[in-house]
Amino acid sequence: MIASSDTDPGTIYLYDKTTRQLEELLALRESLVGVPMGAMQPVTFPAADGTEIPGYLTLPPGSDGTNLPAIVLPHGGPAARDYWGFDWLVQFFTARGHAVLKPNYRGSAGYGEAWFGRNGYQAWDVAIGDVNDAGRWLVEQGIADPERLAIVGWSYGGYAALQSQVVDPDLFRAVVAIAPVTDLEFLRDEARRYTAFRARDEQLGNGPHIAAGSPQRHADRFKAPVALFHGTLDFNVSVRHSRAMADALKDVGKPVSYIEFEDLEHSIDDSKARAEMLTEIDRFLAGAFAG
Repeated sequence: MIASSDTDPGTIYLYDKTTRQLEELLALRESLVGVPMGAMQPVTFPAADGTEIPGYLTLPPGSDGTNLPAIVLPHGGPAARDYWGFDWLVQFFTARGHAVLKPNYRGSAGYGEAWFGRNGYQAWDVAIGDVNDAGRWLVEQGIADPERLAIVGWSYGGYAALQSQVVDPDLFRAVVAIAPVTDLEFLRDEARRYTAFRARDEQLGNGPHIAAGSPQRHADRFKAPVALFHGTLDFNVSVRHSRAMADALKDVGKPVSYIEFEDLEHSIDDSKARAEMLTEIDRFLAGAFAG
């Protein structure tokens, strides 16, 4: 069997039915064995309307949990949710000294129909509001230094990171979006050649929320610097999204960096590319926080 926890990067065990004992065989990530890691703890924080939003907070090992550089890390989906357990992105950021909060905003799956609501696209204002309130809570609790507060997301999480700037440009000091959705109409258009088009069309719906909820149409509102990353063979969210976002920001003179990974898909599942991405994110955040 394979077991892991928030601070265990994964271990393979052999179960002996006779003794009913587990014997450790090998670590999945041997290089991380014995490395101090941040412990993930469940938390709740209030949204603007008083709703208590669940999430997971991870602090750097040995930290007193005050006045830290901090990251809000919304999950993808939006029909997904975060779970307690090992997360390589979280542990990278905590190893670099950041507190990390993963909110299960409204629109997340796993909390019932009422929580899912009209989903994170048709009700993006609710989902992004919860994500931004996660950042405000970190500051109010004294966990985050407001001058060193960033948002990082992948896929829908990248969308949330970008749309957070449209809603409140003054909240986050840096934005990192990996394989992000940047225009809701792009999603609909890209689904037209697939049998799942009707499902995507119904998920997105029609109305003013499409334009209002497409961050690349509102680049002029951005105040924080943005770092974008995307694989050119992404079939979940076309590279078109990041290219259009980068162009829109450049057109209005906003600070943006953009790195494409040739022939990689949505997960950017390549150790060299991921190492390059993490190195660049670390450099980007350090520069953004330095002012």
